Amino acid sequence: MGRTREFEEEAVLKGAMQVFRKHGYQGASIRDLEEATGLKGGSIYHAFGDKAGLFDAAFRHYNRAVLEGRLERFAPPGSGLKGLRELFLSLLHEPDNGSLGCLITNMAVEFGGDVKTHPRVEAALGLLRSTFRSRLGEPPSLARETDRTKADRTAVRLLAFYQGLLVLIRGGEDKASLRQAIEDEFNQLETLL
Repeated sequence: MGRTREFEEEAVLKGAMQVFRKHGYQGASIRDLEEATGLKGGSIYHAFGDKAGLFDAAFRHYNRAVLEGRLERFAPPGSGLKGLRELFLSLLHEPDNGSLGCLITNMAVEFGGDVKTHPRVEAALGLLRSTFRSRLGEPPSLARETDRTKADRTAVRLLAFYQGLLVLIRGGEDKASLRQAIEDEFNQLETLL
């Protein structure tokens, strides 16, 4: 029987997640992680193997708690274009009113120069793309093959728009302007689909 962990894993992963969102993977120091998690360096290494192991666990937690939670809340199956609009508008309101940015977006940029995409980034972008495609396909008008191809292209365009919005939010862009851009995009989509 293995030794039980003497810490609240969710709180530790949430703290680590915030550090990686704020400083990136390379910029996050063990001291930052100790302060955010309440664990000493030795405990971090014992529980997660190394910094990369903690990063992987925190990123998995982010994808499950933040990304999947946001999709379930704002764009559940059957919500169609209306759900997608709500999902995009939700980006303007970070839970903590902060501007740490999206871990997926931040890591896509940080790891973007590598030959191979980080698997957690790839999984998250794939989930977003497939959710967009699925919600776009919910109206009966997209049942034909040509319409499915159109929905695939629109899903990629929405993925680019979604990630671009997150970068602009992190950069401090005026949220009223971004809200109008989201409304304009979905108003246009409603006329096209």
